[in-house]
Amino acid sequence: MSDVFRLACCQMKVKREKEENLSKARLMIAESVENGAQMVVLPEMFNCPYRAELFPKYAESYPGGPSLEMLSLTAKENQVYIVGGSIPERENGCLYNTSFVFDPDGRLLGRHRKAHLFDVDLPGGLKIRESNTLNSGNQSTVIRTELCSIGVAICYDIRFPELIRQMALKGAQVVIIPATFTLTTGQVHWKITFQVRAIDNQVFTVGAAAARDYSERFIGYAHSLICDPWGEVLAEAGEEEKIIYSEINLQRLEKVRQELPLLRRLRKDLY
Repeated sequence: MSDVFRLACCQMKVKREKEENLSKARLMIAESVENGAQMVVLPEMFNCPYRAELFPKYAESYPGGPSLEMLSLTAKENQVYIVGGSIPERENGCLYNTSFVFDPDGRLLGRHRKAHLFDVDLPGGLKIRESNTLNSGNQSTVIRTELCSIGVAICYDIRFPELIRQMALKGAQVVIIPATFTLTTGQVHWKITFQVRAIDNQVFTVGAAAARDYSERFIGYAHSLICDPWGEVLAEAGEEEKIIYSEINLQRLEKVRQELPLLRRLRKDLY
């Protein structure tokens, strides 16, 4: 196992035609691999617009479903790990916001179902009730790969530090979060939240967002980014479609943890 690998985050523009989205994702994954990526991350709800009322129409079940088959085949064709953003998943009559992770042989390594649903009343009158459509997951997700151990969460999950801390204590070295923040919250909280979670847990954090689309009713903040365990932003996109890259150096992670041993100094007798 190498201590350094290259990670790509694909900030793709999501359209209303599922097949167009799958084609775009395939192309961006292939381009990422051509540029040396060994792990590629897609955005939250990469196969459909971020509109809760549309999720049932685009939902798929595992195994099967065109989005999941594409992820498996593309991972195998390109010999790359894929964190497949998220898609609406249907199982036993329930609907979830789920991220599927595939290895370079196209095998499913694991999945994370969004644990914290976005039910909010934001400034400006924006009301969102994900719980009207989605069911919540019930686990923290850490997946071991030959490159590193990754924690996977989705969007609103990052606002709950207990979840990310649990991932770090379970061995996560890179925490990957497909996410679509609103313009309102993104402008003030997006970057600093990923930096703080990286600092507090001494992990790399990856925020994978879709490119901004002003034609949609829900306009996401975009600005995909990759942070290191010291809180430094290693790569960041703007609002347009773009692939960002960074070297993930696990020696850097170990150095930070040795010099500032936060996780070894937890007072479990107090909290």
